[in-house]
Amino acid sequence: MPDVMKTLLLNPPSFENFDGGASSRWPATREIESYWYPVWLTYPAGMLPGSRLLDASPHKVNWQQTVQICKNYEFLVLFTSTVGLESDVKLIRKIKEANPSMKIAFVGPHGHIKPDETLAASEDIDFVTRGEFDHSVVEYAQGKPLSEIAGVSYRKDGKVVHNAPRPELHTEELDALPFATDIYKRDLEIERYNVPFLLHPYVSFYTTRGCPALCTFCMWPQTISGHAWRTRSTENVAREVKQALGHFPQMKEIFFDDDTFNIRKDRVIDLCAKFKPLKFQWSSTARVHSDYETVKAMADGGARLFIVGFESGDPQILKNIKKGATVEMARNFMKNCRKVGIRVHGDFIIGLPGETRETIQKTIDFAKELDCETIQVSLAHAMPGTELHDTMAAQGFLKVEALADSGGHQLPHIEYPHLSKAEMMGGVNRFYDEYYFRPKVVWRIVKEALWDSNERKRLYHEAVDFLRLRAERLKWVNQGGEDYKKPMVSVPESPSASGND
Repeated sequence: MPDVMKTLLLNPPSFENFDGGASSRWPATREIESYWYPVWLTYPAGMLPGSRLLDASPHKVNWQQTVQICKNYEFLVLFTSTVGLESDVKLIRKIKEANPSMKIAFVGPHGHIKPDETLAASEDIDFVTRGEFDHSVVEYAQGKPLSEIAGVSYRKDGKVVHNAPRPELHTEELDALPFATDIYKRDLEIERYNVPFLLHPYVSFYTTRGCPALCTFCMWPQTISGHAWRTRSTENVAREVKQALGHFPQMKEIFFDDDTFNIRKDRVIDLCAKFKPLKFQWSSTARVHSDYETVKAMADGGARLFIVGFESGDPQILKNIKKGATVEMARNFMKNCRKVGIRVHGDFIIGLPGETRETIQKTIDFAKELDCETIQVSLAHAMPGTELHDTMAAQGFLKVEALADSGGHQLPHIEYPHLSKAEMMGGVNRFYDEYYFRPKVVWRIVKEALWDSNERKRLYHEAVDFLRLRAERLKWVNQGGEDYKKPMVSVPESPSASGND
């Protein structure tokens, strides 16, 4: 076998504060600067000697510096997104001008869903991957011909060839992968990663892949991770935790960034029993179906906070999106979290099918009743490849031209006859205002910063960023949702075929 190609794995520079791929479930420029770790890229990085993982945005590496770095490598693995594709295509043109012999692969959900369109976007792309790409790019770097690599799409004789899908990795194969945290230690600075509701600095990685839930809007299970829930062994996870604690003594907590961490009770309880003697704080995603016994075991094992997708306070909307959860389950889950002292960051979405002016207010009132420590309110986004996208396109509701503005900020691109895009954006602002400008919530946030100078500094910057974007949203709404910023990313109005079709 020839020498392994010297490989750069890249989460590319893009818009300012853009968290565009590699683990971000919502590729966008954040209201408050936030960066998730590029977990997917760490696995091939750990399998390729001489490789480097470059996470450009959080490390403030601009496109000119990225082009210079690429001169030292033979193979580029770039994690693209629907919102960032146009920017990424321009970047690789500059890279190829500087390093004409470089081979380039695009990985991530966008190429999985739209391999033909992604390849058509640039002659500089040698191939795109579909599904999990850990071994696809490693095999290529090791010299395997594209024709023999499962899960890739490429051009041959003027036509696009789609090789057979690559089988998903299960427990034995997942346990055999390198630890993401080893690559963080080698290539990244953990202080660069900030999420407002997580302790800083934090480290995140996956303990599972896939999600059996059928939420129509969720991108990852409908693209590269799939609906089959596949687990690392609890021993393997505990070993990475222990190693991460040694790698990063400055780390305040670990975040388990699974699609759904708590999907199976027996595994959660087993993990927590292994976590308990390690005496560390952690947070995770969570669904609202866990009972008191499970939540208590998680608290005893060091759990500090859950990210929970409540989405809506309207029962019919929850049915429309196939959430598999009810408002009553949410209430009970929150009560159990309070009993054991676990905080909750609640995620809510405005503009899902069935949304009206009345349901927006219903969800705001529901959120205030739940009273999570922090919340995030998103506009409904029908990402290509999701059931929501196909449904909205078929019903004629994808009438707005862009997913994001020229700065990478989310724009409402679903519009209903009874509910305009300006009303939905206005609902986001009203949601935040009604929720956060309550005296008890203001005090809850401020009192935590009183005794911690780092938290005071972070809270100040976050507040400034939030209020600035709030003002921009209000301006956009007051203009009726028109002519605010040049649309950046077009949204096709017809359903797109999955790479698995």
